[in-house]
Amino acid sequence: MEPQRLELSRLYARFAFGPRPGEFSQSLKDGFSPSAKKLFSQPQGVALDSLTTPNFPDLGARPSQANAAASKAFTAALKAQSDELTLWWLDRMALTENPLLERMTWFWHGHWATSIDKVNFALPMFNQNQTLRANALGNFRTMAHAMFNDGALQIWLDGNDNIKGAPNENLSREFMELFTLGVNNYSEEDVKALARAFTGYQVVRSTGVVTFNSKRHDSDPIRLFGSNVPLNGDTATDLVVSRPENITFISQRLWYRFVSSSSQLDTKFGIEAAFANREISNAVNALLFNGALSVPQHTVVRQPVEWFIAVCRAFSLQPSKLTPKTMVMNYLQKMAQVPFLPPNVGGWPTDEAWLSSASAQFRIAFAAALAKQIDLNSLASVPSEKRIAYIKDLLGIYDFSTRTFTALTNAKDDLQQFFVLAVCSPEFIVSA
Repeated sequence: MEPQRLELSRLYARFAFGPRPGEFSQSLKDGFSPSAKKLFSQPQGVALDSLTTPNFPDLGARPSQANAAASKAFTAALKAQSDELTLWWLDRMALTENPLLERMTWFWHGHWATSIDKVNFALPMFNQNQTLRANALGNFRTMAHAMFNDGALQIWLDGNDNIKGAPNENLSREFMELFTLGVNNYSEEDVKALARAFTGYQVVRSTGVVTFNSKRHDSDPIRLFGSNVPLNGDTATDLVVSRPENITFISQRLWYRFVSSSSQLDTKFGIEAAFANREISNAVNALLFNGALSVPQHTVVRQPVEWFIAVCRAFSLQPSKLTPKTMVMNYLQKMAQVPFLPPNVGGWPTDEAWLSSASAQFRIAFAAALAKQIDLNSLASVPSEKRIAYIKDLLGIYDFSTRTFTALTNAKDDLQQFFVLAVCSPEFIVSA
């Protein structure tokens, strides 16, 4: 086995969705450190220039049910915008030459989990997506402020209902438990206090525009984490993010999603120290370069979207151009993961949740459908005895088990079947 192959396989699978043709083979020559540094410095490139940034007009309020035709047209417009938004993002993931940025945007979408199922409108979700991308490798304090003032998140967690005298605690509770501090790092009194600080913010549902209404805001002094002064959303956010628990919690979230969900964050890798100033890029840099990826036990299961995008990148597929137009959405729904549709505010599950027999069946069916649309000429041009080595490098796989190797050997002359077996192999689904 080539030196550093394990780390390189994990680098591409976890931080770049997967390699594009030739990238993994080149990285084996360049070595891990130069390849990881290149991932950090990669420009966006020209591939995304072919994508038109969505323009979502404000659809306004839903028409009265008395106007059946207008109501039906409104519902159709909502769905059309939602589908366009989802395919646009999947295209970005598949085509980008800066996969780390898009991969981190995907991570933060699962962290600040917000669903269009409740928000309803694509425009606020698109704006949130842009906010996540702008802050994906920036400063977490800046991100936390931007996300508190994000219209989709405010709608998702009932910020409109949070008013002086009758505070709604949904946003304040999740802001601490799931977004910034973690379980048991705050009290019920802190939840009530933060809810008071968060009063007065109103959102236009169809656009996500957030405004502050001082008449709805509790301007009295609020006792929160040692402070007892009047607070608003931004000053309260500063207090929360300044807590030392924020360092540990975000470091743990990064570890859990990128290194291992089954082993505890190990301080020897320096993730928390790197995140001390809330700089996300420093924490990601520590994940990459401080040795965590070289530990054999640190396995991660690819989520359905990550698996699909890895296939797209390896075989130069653009999701929105696959036919029929409904295919991608239908299969991702069956596999229980569609962008902008997390199951709850806690985001998507991890690891074993994606290894059920039902997931396996849907994945095989999806792969078989993709096999009929991909260009297999490059694979066909490789001598049959070298195809296993070729696809192992193409997909960035660490190694195949004897069982998988035998199955691929038996199918090496049936290219569609060979493709399905490779992309549905345990070694591709689980990042070594």
